[in-house]
Amino acid sequence: MEAQTIRVGLVGVTGYTGMELARLLTGHPHMKLTAATSRAEAGKRLGDLYPFLNGLPGADVVLIEPEPELIAKECDLAFLAVPHTAATEMAAALVERGLKVVDLSADFRLKSAQVYEQWYKVEHKRPDLLPEAVYGLPELYAADIAKARLVANPGCYPTSIILGLTAALADGLILTDGIVADSKSGVSGAGRSAKLGSLYCEVADSFKAYGIATHRHTPEIEQELSRLAHEPMTVSFNPHLVPMNRGILSTIYARLRRTPSASMRKRGPTARGCACCPPASSPKPATCAGPCSATCPSSWTSGPAASSWFRPSTTFAGALPGRPSPTQI
Repeated sequence: MEAQTIRVGLVGVTGYTGMELARLLTGHPHMKLTAATSRAEAGKRLGDLYPFLNGLPGADVVLIEPEPELIAKECDLAFLAVPHTAATEMAAALVERGLKVVDLSADFRLKSAQVYEQWYKVEHKRPDLLPEAVYGLPELYAADIAKARLVANPGCYPTSIILGLTAALADGLILTDGIVADSKSGVSGAGRSAKLGSLYCEVADSFKAYGIATHRHTPEIEQELSRLAHEPMTVSFNPHLVPMNRGILSTIYARLRRTPSASMRKRGPTARGCACCPPASSPKPATCAGPCSATCPSSWTSGPAASSWFRPSTTFAGALPGRPSPTQI
């Protein structure tokens, strides 16, 4: 049976994120770009805005104003490629009209409105949607993403750091304190608008740290690492700007909890419990507390892959212990 084609809208197509999404959609086998929005460029053909799209699917889409009613008529799914705060009401309006939404801003990544307001210095207008928003890392949340109405696309730095530490945290190989993430990013991560710090003469032949202890990706990183570790975590996140167009490299430092045993090295990473139960350091329940409703195995040395330790229901709301607010630094 032929798969259904999903009609897709891009809200905010003139930035680097929107441009890249438009390029990716030209080759997607099950998605078709049917609407794209821009206040400044409304009325233009997308292929005229981005000539590299000419001759490809989506080039003839005419840009429209970002009106929820217009988008809802043309689309089944919408990507929001707009800055934080701008996405909040648009996401709510589209979800209420029956669309699935993937928000690429930071508006729905953090589960706590209080933490969001602490780091972004603005009130969250739709905290009622935070509980249902799914953090969009398919390596950890694929099943939840498939069912979600609202997906919060992860930040760039957090993706590199969370995935870089997932296996080590899930298998209990490293200590959860003293972790340092030394990250480098290309200039396009700062967006397409003109900024002094992104000018060629400011970036070329240079290398600098920025946002130390105040970068807004910090609470997002700590939220997801805390879920993996089943305990509140803080990390030393040190972002740097390097003179290249795009890309991220994160070098992460952590201390080993113990040396893996010979048996663990032989059989590879394994969970010490069923797919829903916590790691071995937690008390072993008589029956599984998770959705599988199975009896836990008598031995914690067998079971599915270590990634199955992860339980998305575990959350740490509010400020994490030991983490000062940006205003205290």
